[in-house]
Amino acid sequence: MEAKRIEEEEEGESQLAKFLTFVLGAETYALDIRHVREIIGMQKITTVPDVPAYIKGVINLRGKVIPVMDVRARFRLPLRDYDDRTCIIVIHVREWSVGLVVDRVSEVLDIPPHQIEPPPRVGGATSARFLEGMGKVGDQVRLVLNAEELLGAPGEVVL
Repeated sequence: MEAKRIEEEEEGESQLAKFLTFVLGAETYALDIRHVREIIGMQKITTVPDVPAYIKGVINLRGKVIPVMDVRARFRLPLRDYDDRTCIIVIHVREWSVGLVVDRVSEVLDIPPHQIEPPPRVGGATSARFLEGMGKVGDQVRLVLNAEELLGAPGEVVL
């Protein structure tokens, strides 16, 4: 009897997925928390020549060199000056650790899988490839990102 109750609890917990939400402009995006390693404040970014415009450079994070991507630039949104709420979300996907510059981090949300719908098919929008789905949270929608697509195709080097 006890084993069945534990299995039911574990099954119930597995029905929830945790997402770190962050803001870019007026939109709130969500990243699967399994990819998130830490959130740090802005720091000096060393520029690297001949990389895509959305790669701002690299940072030294406790002795490890981490490429930094400005998510606004990746999504071709208007750039803005960094402020005291701008931060870097360090994620790990496949074998890569990458810092993502975002306007501000919001909160961690539980979004059940049945509350995440596929992204709408909107004629040729390239940013739609970065979306894994649309998470319904109350009467709001959170754009759930596909971290692997955000960093690039397998074998493609971000930096």
